[in-house]
Amino acid sequence: MNSNSSHEIELEDAADTRPILIVPYMWIGDFVRGHTVVRVLKQRWPNRPVDLLVTPLCAPLVDYMPGVRAGIVWDLPRSRLAIARQRGLAAELRARSYGTALVLPRTWKAAIAPALAGIPERVGFFGEARFGLINWMRWGEKALPRFIDKNAALALPSDAPLPPEWPVPQLAVPPEEAARWRQANGLGSGPAVALGPGSVGASKRWTYYPEAARLLIERGLDVWVVGGPGEKALAQEIVAATGGRARDLTGTDLRNGVLAMAAANVAISNDSGLMHIAAAIGTPTMGIFGPTSPYLWAPLNGLAATVLQNKSKLSCQPCQRTVCTMNDHRCMRDIAASEVADIAQRVMAQSSVR
Repeated sequence: MNSNSSHEIELEDAADTRPILIVPYMWIGDFVRGHTVVRVLKQRWPNRPVDLLVTPLCAPLVDYMPGVRAGIVWDLPRSRLAIARQRGLAAELRARSYGTALVLPRTWKAAIAPALAGIPERVGFFGEARFGLINWMRWGEKALPRFIDKNAALALPSDAPLPPEWPVPQLAVPPEEAARWRQANGLGSGPAVALGPGSVGASKRWTYYPEAARLLIERGLDVWVVGGPGEKALAQEIVAATGGRARDLTGTDLRNGVLAMAAANVAISNDSGLMHIAAAIGTPTMGIFGPTSPYLWAPLNGLAATVLQNKSKLSCQPCQRTVCTMNDHRCMRDIAASEVADIAQRVMAQSSVR
């Protein structure tokens, strides 16, 4: 299903205005892909406001998500239940009078606050034996092929078949805001490539970003390195390899990463949150895959995204491991910097024609 095929989701009571809460996964890439759930809900109930529970890290993304009324920032610790904070969150949710909560994570903890808030319809998969916490229990999760299917299916009636395609996630960044950001950072107006060298797990990190950055700069392109504080060392390595010509734009504010991806002419990234951000914006995006499966984790925005893999698939792929334990990381090392630079130029030329 694309943005022009909303008829494939049955429109329900247009007079229903009860707000809906989504409790999403909070990893950046999963949070972005969760916008598909918002789009399905808005096609099903166009007049029901949709809010998202959100961490401080992901909060800037909400500002660019069409169809989201508000983000409720509430940072719950990962390692404990934090009942007092759950009660505080429940009081906030109760004040907003939600009619429905979609709890995407399968964990017991994710469903506590919606249950304490007394939200009448709490929808989710069985997960960690959440009887009572989830009162509209869904079954059959293991039969759903992909992560996005497991998420977006919760926004459909329980007996509805999966559509041929889901609505793609969108981040609507005003061009003038991206232009102002570029000017404020003194980045000039030349064609630029944004690199996202970070990832959760070392095995997903492509090996040759410094060499690719050098090649791209030699071909007349500006190169920006985008990421969080954890990518600072990688950024410095890339800057050093280019004789200081690449720009280190890593920092603590995710909004900076969003605007960098919106301002760039093409993005090159590992399988990471920044890859999904760039594709959802519509920036031509090259996602480099090795240990993870593009079928499961590639961006849904097909016109924006190109997937790069080594030409000969290894017997260990996809291992889904965060650290390589076989074949000396060949799944990433066999993708040459010259190949990536060539494809980046071709993608940029094609996008200019479009």
